[in-house]
Amino acid sequence: MADDRLTAIVKTETPRVRARLIRELRDFDLAEDSLQEALLRAVKSWPVDGIPESPAAWLTTVAKRCAIDVLRREQVHHRAVGLLSAGEEDRDELDVFNDDLMRLIFTCCHPSLNLEAQIALTLRTVVDMSLAQVARAFLVSEKTMEQRLVRAKRKIKQAGIPYTVPGSRDLPRRLQGVLTVFYLVFNEDYSATAGDALIRFELCQIAIQMTRQLNRLVRGRAEALSLLSLMLLQHSRSTARVDAAGKLVLLEDQDRGLWDRGAIIEGTMLLEKALLARQPPGPFQLQGAIAAVHANAASPAATDWQEIRALYDGLLKFQDTPVVRLNRAVAIGMADGADAGLEVLELMNASRAMMRHHLFHSAKAGLLLRSGRN
Repeated sequence: MADDRLTAIVKTETPRVRARLIRELRDFDLAEDSLQEALLRAVKSWPVDGIPESPAAWLTTVAKRCAIDVLRREQVHHRAVGLLSAGEEDRDELDVFNDDLMRLIFTCCHPSLNLEAQIALTLRTVVDMSLAQVARAFLVSEKTMEQRLVRAKRKIKQAGIPYTVPGSRDLPRRLQGVLTVFYLVFNEDYSATAGDALIRFELCQIAIQMTRQLNRLVRGRAEALSLLSLMLLQHSRSTARVDAAGKLVLLEDQDRGLWDRGAIIEGTMLLEKALLARQPPGPFQLQGAIAAVHANAASPAATDWQEIRALYDGLLKFQDTPVVRLNRAVAIGMADGADAGLEVLELMNASRAMMRHHLFHSAKAGLLLRSGRN
């Protein structure tokens, strides 16, 4: 039980402590090395001495001391002295850590980096995903992903990219990259293959929390509101998505009584608020609307598949991807008959990437079953 608590604390505090260390050290690698040393010391000392009142502060202090030792050995004395005197005691500790996390997010999502580098760096440093998880999200090898991360961190250092949240003038153009990162964080939770559970609630909660923080910062942005709506609507079904054996339960077979009605109500209200903002619809607004149709349907038979098909038609203009085309084919099959959906799927057979995707074969099998064909 004590080991479980220690593990939970380390997982919770690591991203925030890393964010603060990167901001103060201005060096990703030194921050990571120092944090890992602090974590090793925590694993050894906390079971004996007890978990400190503020684990994050303890880890930060120990990591900074480790960094100071490294800087002194490298004769970067002025930076070591600066770290010794660094402190923000006049502010609430939680506020400091949260602000540092937001600074790090916008640093990782700086437009000087390509979008893939922004996303990968944030997943690795902010959310503390393993290298293997990040590589899987991009369908590349761990070695390739490691090289990309090294290049991204080097560019941040060499280009002097600031560790700040952008001002109101620059915020709009920076926002879409951040939203994409948050959505991938959330999606990693729902496509998780590593770990004891098919759905790891921690990542969902982190993604939702970060998106709430972002909405407080960029009030009234339709896409930010829509992303939070989308996350809440999808997460509302989390307890019904797996059975007692941990196996995935398809949407139409889920017990809707297990769905979180509070999350559905909040997600629907956020989507309505985004629509009232009267801003051009974006991909998250369309995906949020699709999720809202599913979440507010009393039963599978009551689902408005014609509306879902129309929403996927709109989404294709933003994201013409095999997965979106696959979901649209399923919607056509549900709205216009299984044979119509199968015709669309047949046109996708030429895509090798789609043929390797398990969702393609699952969707095809479902439509074949509905059509009465083997």
